[in-house]
Amino acid sequence: MSEMQKPLAGLRVVELGTLIAGPFCTRIMAEFGAEVIKVEAPDGGDPLRKWRKLYEGTSLWWYIQARNKKSVTANLKHPEGIEFVRRLIVEADIVVENFRPGVLDKLGLGWGQLKAANPGLVMVRLSGFGQSGPYKDQPGFGAVGESLGGLRYVTGFPDRPPVRTGISIGDSIAALWGAIGALMALRHKEVSGGQGQVVDVALYEAVFAMMESLVPEFDVFGFVRERSGNIMPGITPSNTHTTKDGKHITVGANGDAIFKRFMQAIGRPDLAADPGLADNAGRDARRDELYALIDAWCAQQDEAAVLATLAAAEVPASRVYSVADMFADPQFIARQMIEAARLPDGREFRIPGIVPKLSATPGGTEWVGPALGAHTDEVLATLGYDAAAIARLRAAGAV
Repeated sequence: MSEMQKPLAGLRVVELGTLIAGPFCTRIMAEFGAEVIKVEAPDGGDPLRKWRKLYEGTSLWWYIQARNKKSVTANLKHPEGIEFVRRLIVEADIVVENFRPGVLDKLGLGWGQLKAANPGLVMVRLSGFGQSGPYKDQPGFGAVGESLGGLRYVTGFPDRPPVRTGISIGDSIAALWGAIGALMALRHKEVSGGQGQVVDVALYEAVFAMMESLVPEFDVFGFVRERSGNIMPGITPSNTHTTKDGKHITVGANGDAIFKRFMQAIGRPDLAADPGLADNAGRDARRDELYALIDAWCAQQDEAAVLATLAAAEVPASRVYSVADMFADPQFIARQMIEAARLPDGREFRIPGIVPKLSATPGGTEWVGPALGAHTDEVLATLGYDAAAIARLRAAGAV
């Protein structure tokens, strides 16, 4: 699909972000057709370029996180570099930044200055603690947001310290809220006179917003949700079990009818018919009993047999997938969730597919993360800089 057929075609987005939250927010926009211009420091660019596994010196993560984006370099310690960025934002619909609050104001790129020059601008601001409050000046990465926002406290087993998920989930959640907020602000701009606004996303609040019934349960009952391992507290049965061949399977049989089918399938019609287990409250009261018998049933059979039995009974279940499982799985393949792209040297490699699936105007990968500054001259030219001016900026160290 061409860029102009994508739903965000025609939007210009300036990214003043590094690493995860800001760049993931703009990645979503770029995947769906926005022209995302990523501003990077000339001396190395976004640190994500060197994070995790490198191929010929560049992070494989980078190629995903910066797909469909244009990379320009600007030295924000040089007045002409700042002026380049200011002119770029004046022509933009959205700017996304994840600096610590106050940094852009010192550069003359604060909300007040930018709004005066571009009244329709939508500014997405992602930070650890938001743009106000006593913690706003503190640094805050995703791990801090996950801790303050409540996620880390409930993650893990009750007899051990809190653990993290294996990815920077707090940053990614904040990025999603940033993208949603930007689209809300654009909608408001369309129907209410063309004025832009600030979308203020704090990482800890983005995580906190996902914490289900945590707040009212504490307020009304004084209940503090604690770590509970692999079970879903208060909802039974929903757990992960180990099979005879050492594989792990997650089973969600907490619907009333599903539970009955599950018990029939594992040879316990007596429990399927037990009136005390007919609803979730009764099952949760006998949680330990139910999990012990499910553990024992799974431990007697290999993974394939367990999954086949549960599939035949229409009980929701899945192996706990590794990435190797995903590469071979027919559902991932059918939904094009692992797609092919090419590295700069021509080598084919696999990258994640696009989410969500839009029926009429789907997103897509046009190119993978670009080389540092690959689009600097092109973008400068769109702002009226001629070849001589571009050469002068480069010689001066401004770009």
